[in-house]
Amino acid sequence: MNNKIIIYQIFTRLFGNRNTTRKPWGTLKENGSGKFKDFDQKTLKHFKDMGISHVWYTGVIRHASHTDYSANGIPTQHPAVVKGKAGSPYAICDYYDVDPDLAVKVDDRMKEFEALVARTHKAGLKVITDFVPNHVSRQYLSIAKPEGIIDLGADDDKENGFDPQNNFYYCPGCNLEAWFDMRKGVVSEDADINIPEEAYRESPAKATGNDHFDNHPGQNDWYETVKLNYGIDYWTGFGHFDPVPKTWQRMLDILLFWAAKGIDGFRCDMAEMVPTAFWAWATEKVKKAYPEIIFIGEVYDPHQYRNYISSGFDYLYDKVGMYDTMRSAICGHGSAYGITGAWQSVDDIKSHMLYFLENHDEQRVASDFFAGSAEKAIPGLVASVLMQANPFMLYAAEEYGEKGMDEEGFSGRDGRTTIFDYWSIDTLCRASEDKLTDEEKYIYNVHEKVLKIARNEKAIDGDFYDLMYANNTAHFNVNEHYAFLRKGGNDMLLVVCNFSHNAVDIDVNIPAHAVEYLSIPEKTYDAVDLLTNENAKLTVKRDESVNMTVQPYSARVWKFDISNKPAAKKAPAAKKASSTKKATTAKKTTAKTTTKK
Repeated sequence: MNNKIIIYQIFTRLFGNRNTTRKPWGTLKENGSGKFKDFDQKTLKHFKDMGISHVWYTGVIRHASHTDYSANGIPTQHPAVVKGKAGSPYAICDYYDVDPDLAVKVDDRMKEFEALVARTHKAGLKVITDFVPNHVSRQYLSIAKPEGIIDLGADDDKENGFDPQNNFYYCPGCNLEAWFDMRKGVVSEDADINIPEEAYRESPAKATGNDHFDNHPGQNDWYETVKLNYGIDYWTGFGHFDPVPKTWQRMLDILLFWAAKGIDGFRCDMAEMVPTAFWAWATEKVKKAYPEIIFIGEVYDPHQYRNYISSGFDYLYDKVGMYDTMRSAICGHGSAYGITGAWQSVDDIKSHMLYFLENHDEQRVASDFFAGSAEKAIPGLVASVLMQANPFMLYAAEEYGEKGMDEEGFSGRDGRTTIFDYWSIDTLCRASEDKLTDEEKYIYNVHEKVLKIARNEKAIDGDFYDLMYANNTAHFNVNEHYAFLRKGGNDMLLVVCNFSHNAVDIDVNIPAHAVEYLSIPEKTYDAVDLLTNENAKLTVKRDESVNMTVQPYSARVWKFDISNKPAAKKAPAAKKASSTKKATTAKKTTAKTTTKK
């Protein structure tokens, strides 16, 4: 097994929930919630066997919700400033507590989380949790903070709009005003909700989480959150970092609290909205105490990538580069050749870029708003996972082709799986009962196959060679096809992706520079396609082509040994029972394959 990181993002509240009521705007009692206990050894072993290395348990920290746990000593949240019935996991109301929805015994919720961390480690997996540094819920109040910790905002000077030692920004003399009903917030007409006797009041109003610094956030603002103050005066643009702002120390305390729970990494929400000066200060201190811990940053501005990496981040989202490019290629709106430009633009920091096709913020690949079919994304999956050694992130149920087309509540039908409401995910429920369709089983088998290649093949830890510059020919359409080589030791992989809806007969040119750079002996090799288990004779010569057939929305991953050893042992192929895409053994002289319909 190599060092490739494969992160499995799990929306913890949804993953293990098998309640199929799925009432829009439904309560916890009506729609249910997944629990920490759902991640038993069998489930965790399945993740490990699938090729996962890290599990990101999303939405663990206690956040604002409509559900009343006052009987357990947990403060209730006003519905006017909660999105959805379950609430956004990014409107944190206590950084030192966990979501009671996830516990079997609410009063033992932290112990249940600690047991989950231990089980995950026992299964050979690492744990990632959220760190939400930019904003908190409007009614933040910690009931679980350790002794000696001062609550956020407790000692703020609220008469100052900005003070470098305040935790929040204020609008002195102004009450919070909003576009919605301050008694009940934003709910559908048929939503069952307990309307408080009093409207929500906030005086003076605090700045809203998405850098909205007045007292009347709008419909598209993060109106349920308040912005944290790291010492930047947004009215002048100046940073005041000496003396160290109180917010810095309080957020460092939170990081160290969770690191002490044994977690292995933080996924840092909207990291680019927090100054790099804080990150450099905080990551150094956390890594000094916990050297193996990793920081993953949600950063969208490519011009800032290198600043955040130099400030202690191990990995950054490659969203506006690789994700957007891959999405365009999958949907047929952009050229596959753009993939080359996407990785080249960050070549000097490529090991720090995190690739993905889905996450909780993005639309599901199979949704009507993206590709409309999970099968169309297979070439993008193969390229994203195999072309570099950097991490890849998979979103739970992506491997089954989950469509995300439910209308769950607050977010409506938007092609995303809700993060705001109580719900269960259709494909995960049916997978637990072995009721997947043939198409869904095929999608899963391909995902499992690709992830295992990424984790088990030593070539994935080795050299990468993009073949696109040498393949703009009549028998290779650079708008629809993408090809590259990987090499580790004597193991070679030739990967060819077909983003088109047609089966294609492709000639992949191997340029002289690739032969020389990768030290490939020029001869004929016994090769095996790791996706289909087909065998072929593959002749590699400088500036000559390898011919092959590639099925629609699919790929070839030819493995061959450049020493004199025999070809790799066969592995079970990914089969698609509902379609006719089954290829026969290739001809002896080339990698050309024929297809039986």
